[in-house]
Amino acid sequence: MASSALPSQPTRPREWWKVAVVVKAAILSVGLIWASLANLPIEGILGGAAIGVALILVTPRLLRGRQVVAAPTNVVDWPLVAAALDDNDSAVAITDRRGLLVCANRTYEHIFEGLDGPLSLGADAGESERLSAIAHAAWREGEARGEGIGVAGGGATTRVHVRRGGIGEDYLIWRFGRTRARNATADAVALVDSAAGGWLGHAGVMAVVVDRLGMLLAANAVYRVRAFGDAAADPAGQPFADALTNESGQLRFVIDGEDDDAVRIIHVPLDEADPEGDAILLLIDEEEGAGEPRQSATASVYGLLATLPLGLALTERDGRFLFMNAAFGQAAGVGGADGVLFPSDLVVDEDKATVSEAVRRFSAGRALPGDLAVRFKARPEEPVALTIAGARGLGEASVLLSLKDNSEESKLKRQVAQATKMQAVGQLAGGVAHDFNNILTAIIGHCDLMLMRHSPGDIDYDDIQQVKHNSNRAASLTRQLLAFSRQQTLRPQVLQLPDVISEISHLLKRLLGETVTLTVKHGRNLGYVRADPGQLEQVIVNLAVNARDAMPDGGTLSVQTYMMSAADVRRMDSDIVPVADYVALSVSDTGTGIPIEIQGKIFEPFFTTKEVGKGTGLGLSTVYGIVKQTGGFIFAESAPGQGTTFVIYLPVHQAADQPLVQPLAPKIEPASDLWGTGTILLVEDDAMVRAVAERSLSRQGYRILTATNGEEALELIGQGEEIDLLISDVVMPTMDGPTLVRHARARHPDIPVLFMSGYAEEQLRRSIDIDRVNFLPKPFSVQQLATAAKDTLAASKG
Repeated sequence: MASSALPSQPTRPREWWKVAVVVKAAILSVGLIWASLANLPIEGILGGAAIGVALILVTPRLLRGRQVVAAPTNVVDWPLVAAALDDNDSAVAITDRRGLLVCANRTYEHIFEGLDGPLSLGADAGESERLSAIAHAAWREGEARGEGIGVAGGGATTRVHVRRGGIGEDYLIWRFGRTRARNATADAVALVDSAAGGWLGHAGVMAVVVDRLGMLLAANAVYRVRAFGDAAADPAGQPFADALTNESGQLRFVIDGEDDDAVRIIHVPLDEADPEGDAILLLIDEEEGAGEPRQSATASVYGLLATLPLGLALTERDGRFLFMNAAFGQAAGVGGADGVLFPSDLVVDEDKATVSEAVRRFSAGRALPGDLAVRFKARPEEPVALTIAGARGLGEASVLLSLKDNSEESKLKRQVAQATKMQAVGQLAGGVAHDFNNILTAIIGHCDLMLMRHSPGDIDYDDIQQVKHNSNRAASLTRQLLAFSRQQTLRPQVLQLPDVISEISHLLKRLLGETVTLTVKHGRNLGYVRADPGQLEQVIVNLAVNARDAMPDGGTLSVQTYMMSAADVRRMDSDIVPVADYVALSVSDTGTGIPIEIQGKIFEPFFTTKEVGKGTGLGLSTVYGIVKQTGGFIFAESAPGQGTTFVIYLPVHQAADQPLVQPLAPKIEPASDLWGTGTILLVEDDAMVRAVAERSLSRQGYRILTATNGEEALELIGQGEEIDLLISDVVMPTMDGPTLVRHARARHPDIPVLFMSGYAEEQLRRSIDIDRVNFLPKPFSVQQLATAAKDTLAASKG
């Protein structure tokens, strides 16, 4: 316990010296009057008056000076506070500014097995930090809350409410409550087995709980008597259907006779998302003219429906509401059925006719149970599933309505549809790019062959160069398509992001121009990532160019790198990013921002807001494909007029079998001497590519054997030809390249292999799983093909 009191104010000192001064002044005044008048009676009267006035002026001040003002005391009666808290079912504690426990109720002591302060109750270091953060927020804001906190001894998770209190607000009042996931089946079993089940029985209602297989989980006493003939019988595990028989369309208990009443069953599912799962079944006798017992049973059923966590409502034959439980009213955005006449009054105008017609058909018994997707006026943006079924044996009730909130289901469906669309577009883009690469390979190859016969002064030289230049531009566009479909060739290295950014910082400044300021900031202790540095440079450049276009009047482009630990990712609570260590790259601008209505489309290929001729719409889709193929994640945050921020998360790379840091790959100068000797088996199904490759390699001194598919190639190998190098396309009809290589190496284990393909090298290496192969991406030039062939032969020899 603690107590404190405010100190009393000190008494003012007595000021008698002031009285003396006033009296002396009065006597002096009398003397002056006597000297001037020389009349004793008048002088006496005037002198007495002067002294009296002086005393009147001074006396109240003296009296006030002697008054003692006592301040109220601030003494806390902690035993009284503790006694008051003991009447609270929640665990409550009070701490001072140092976080020390000064008071707690018995519930707190019982749950947490002692009198430790709330700040020391965290189940681990992370939860203790959350409790400290809540306490700081309460000191600062006056009140704070927390949900799902792991507390030692407090159950799985705990919710916390903290607020400041006391006369000087020098204390924190902590209130702890357990968070428990609701189990509708367990609640239903407890309900039927409790006194509520007996009340239903007194009203003539038999209640049971069954699982999805129709096995009994619980039953009230009335049902046990009717079904088993013994109120003490154990129904658990018994098939519900075995107790009933169907005679002429009427349900009766097996142990009943023909004169006994038939029964009607009302099915109430316990999970609105799974109507065929666990359920409560209410059985009511079909006795005619039941009168008051039937009305009592109906009222009891209404009481049961009101306690269920499902949104349930009943309407009569003309569609008017008879009953609506709290869950239904809350989901529909109304307080209850009193202020609403018909179900159609709850929905938007577009759904009124559908709901009215469905209720009318179910009232007449001409429809089968089903779901309707409707939107309530209170929440028009979130569709819900309204389940309608016929109701019998409940007095005037004719139709049973139940609600299922399918907003999350609709959201997932939209996400799946978007992902499916993006995957289909990616596959289409990859297939188109692969075929287009073959065409570009032939065009570029023929241009190279013609340039060998034309010198720079020839009349056709410039035209050939222009064709080759535009072919290379088309090849760049193809690489963007492959990047979006995650099938472009990557040559990953272990590196650090600051090294990549420093390599292109000068390029970025030239691209941004004079009106845009570039700021670069790097965090500490950054991890290493495994990525293609050239592709990462393309990602940064694409984002920078988009940012520049969004700032026509100038602004600031900020590039920042920082570390995201697994704990940071866990606090993000993202359903997309797995918990791991990441290196984050943030690119932010101060531009116009992205409109909300198009933010979901920015990564789609060929989507652009730029004018015709100023963009292909492949910039962000290329960025997306490169990031995803590298194993990372990219997110965009934007608000109109407030700029845009792109954040990329790349997983930290830790590999024990290779050096931790690899320098960026230097630019490789093409070899000047490409002449070679030997026999090359060229396998390519595309005639144009095969012709260009054959002519290119023949000019370098090689002997070339050609085949259009894998079967022809194996026939040539089987004829005893000595093959020095096998160059093959990867994707071919009937027999693909990898299968051909496996058969060829079964005969010639040491044969060197060079694969040609427009697909991603990393993807092919994972799927091929063949050692000692080289890879040449399409489209390629004559010089690139000759270089790759010579390097592959040199590597096999040495």
